[in-house]
Amino acid sequence: MSATLVAAPERAAVHRARGRRRTRKALYWIATHAVAMGLAVAFLGPLVFVLFTAVMSDNQTLTDELLPHSWNWENFAEVFARSPLLLWLRNTLLYAGLGTLFTLLSSIPVAYALARFRFRGRRLAFLLVITMMMLPPQVIAVPVYLIWARFQLTGTLWPLILPMLLGDAFSIFLLRQFLITIPREYTDAARVDGCSDFRTLMRVILPMARPGIVAVGLFQFFYCWNDYYGPLLYASTDLDSWTLSVGLASFKALHHVQWNLTMAATLLVMAPVIIVFFFAQKVFIEGVTLTGVKG
Repeated sequence: MSATLVAAPERAAVHRARGRRRTRKALYWIATHAVAMGLAVAFLGPLVFVLFTAVMSDNQTLTDELLPHSWNWENFAEVFARSPLLLWLRNTLLYAGLGTLFTLLSSIPVAYALARFRFRGRRLAFLLVITMMMLPPQVIAVPVYLIWARFQLTGTLWPLILPMLLGDAFSIFLLRQFLITIPREYTDAARVDGCSDFRTLMRVILPMARPGIVAVGLFQFFYCWNDYYGPLLYASTDLDSWTLSVGLASFKALHHVQWNLTMAATLLVMAPVIIVFFFAQKVFIEGVTLTGVKG
């Protein structure tokens, strides 16, 4: 009996010590992740607000209530019924898909040349690439528009897609910064084995540069997907050439009182980009992290 009485306080002390350790661990975890939790709340807050508003009724969206009384999922079907959303999606995929493909096809060889080849004027060429990054597109909008008007391509998305065959300054810069991080020993070994520059690029460099290429491709895809200025300038006169960004702005103007439909359309436009980034975030972050390690 006495041994049991003596062991009881000891067990209680052990439990209290374990409880204090768990409390300290919990407080330490909260302290070390407080900034990340705050950023997560700040990032997810607007998305949650958009979702809650999208499933509200028309009357509730005009009140100051944040939580929906009923989940009106039919609002998303209403968006498809009141707008040619699938047509806008097709045009956006055409613009973003071809734009990303053309940008990669034209930018990779230029970045490879700037990163690996030694030729006179290489630094000047790289300086010109950086200079083009600083040039706002609005500065040359009028003369470029007149050029495409002579080819009778205004009213379509081709004035936005075809120039990407000539490369993109930002993509060339990022790819060049990534390619110079690949050790030269690999390319030297390929040349010793008799590989040409093109074969070295295709067989050695591209597989090793996959994270950088994916990062640049996602940057370009997101840019084309969210681009509003370009499609508005060239394709606004043809309703069949509208992209999601132009169509969403028009939908918002027509239904500016029905905030539930506006938010539902906004969520439908955002969803594909979020899904793509969710599945490609690992390679994307790896490519961005490794880009620019040395200049």
